[in-house]
Amino acid sequence: MLKEAVEMIDGRFETEASGNVSLETVKKIGETGVTYISSGALTHSVKALDILSRLILISPTM
Repeated sequence: MLKEAVEMIDGRFETEASGNVSLETVKKIGETGVTYISSGALTHSVKALDILSRLILISPTM
């Protein structure tokens, strides 16, 4: 259905596909010819990364 919609638009407008986009589906979606693909999985399904930063203050010598 998406491919047919892109064909109907025939390049007159930019198109975007979103919803149910994942690494498993993105290639097939891209093959439809849409201009852009939007994936919320990049933000709502990503695993957190625990990062610890330590600062060491060094006094300047005179």
